[in-house]
Order: sequence, then structure tokens, then C-alpha cells
Amino acid sequence: MRVYLLSLGAGLLVGVVYSMLNVRSPAPPVVALVGLLGILVGEQIIPVAKHMLDGSHLAAAWRQSHGMLHIFGLLPGRHEQATKRKIDSEPVART
Repeated sequence: MRVYLLSLGAGLLVGVVYSMLNVRSPAPPVVALVGLLGILVGEQIIPVAKHMLDGSHLAAAWRQSHGMLHIFGLLPGRHEQATKRKIDSEPVART
């Protein structure tokens, strides 16, 4: 949840600076957000398609490619804590 609040705060700060400089944001907000959503979903097409070519149904291919985690990140709540513990416990390769 902290990351979301920091992101919101950073966005508000940038908005205030834009307002003080009397400039508009570089892209209309809705258009920019739809474009970002397209990028995130588009990144998942190839991994999902590969799983489907291996014989998985769409829902199973989506789960196997970890699309939900990629698009939404670590959402606040118990799933975030479990995933974070798993990530933290993985060994780090040292060179």
C-alpha cells in the first residue's frame, strides 16, 4: 500500500509543479492510461500464446504466465506478504 501512496504523492507533486509552471501534462490522462494498459496486456500475449500452443486453455495459460502479477504488481494484502516472503527467501546469485 505504501508504494501506491508514494506514487500518488509523486503524481500530485508533479501536477502542482506543472500548474505552477502553467503547462499542461504531456498526454491526455485517459489516453496515456489506456496506452499503458495496452503495453502491459500486449506484453502478455506471447507468453500466454506459448502456453496455449502447449495445450493449455486460456485461463490456465494466463495463470501459468503470471499475467495478473505482472499487470497489477504486488497488491496490498496477504498475497503481497506471501509473495514478498517467497521473493526474499530466494537465493541471490553472487559473482
